[in-house]
Amino acid sequence: MSAIDQVTGYWKTFFAEQLEQDYMKVLSQFLREQKQQGQVIYPASDNIFKAFEWTPLEQVKVVIIGQDPYHGPGQAHGLSFSVPAGVDQPPSLKNIFKELNRDLGITAPNHGCLEAWAKRGVLLLNSVLTVPDGAAGGHQKKGWEQFTNAALQAINDRCDHVVFLSWGRFAHGVCEQIDVNKHAVIKTSHPSPLGANRAGKDFASFVGSGCFSQANRWLMEQQIAPVNWQID
Repeated sequence: MSAIDQVTGYWKTFFAEQLEQDYMKVLSQFLREQKQQGQVIYPASDNIFKAFEWTPLEQVKVVIIGQDPYHGPGQAHGLSFSVPAGVDQPPSLKNIFKELNRDLGITAPNHGCLEAWAKRGVLLLNSVLTVPDGAAGGHQKKGWEQFTNAALQAINDRCDHVVFLSWGRFAHGVCEQIDVNKHAVIKTSHPSPLGANRAGKDFASFVGSGCFSQANRWLMEQQIAPVNWQID
């Protein structure tokens, strides 16, 4: 599961350190055994770390936290909430595009690939980076959470001003480690149809939250160029 050649900047050092730790060796062995037993795993092995490959730590402006990859054929490709062009947009992604349109007037693309965001400093990071075919959450508590939490801690410590778009209670929990004295955590409900219109005591409804414009306003307040959320 070596991925050092895929990443640049600090992520190369980060990967070298993490891949030598016992928990990653156990995780790698688990994934090898799953494949040897005939288990189909998403995304493809060369896409597992795409979020890190396309968004170097030195370029991170926004982090969008997901839980684990889509578990249907052809959907997952290493970016949270994203699917490759030509694959039907999942319901959560459709709601993301609807809020983007409501918030910023950006017309939804005819595909669901968020690669453009990733290359503009939006780290699209799932907490768990692999999933078995048809089994959402099937690789939780196998070690991925330790890896991605360490990545988030690196962003927390090494970056000065980053916006964390925290959608849903799972993401809220993941973002508890973030230092809100130097970063912004924008909490909403999850964009899934079940939760998109729900608000809580400490978070807004995803629908109507204006989270994209909120993120850009905060970045500009820190004298950082806003994210271009347009997807061609």
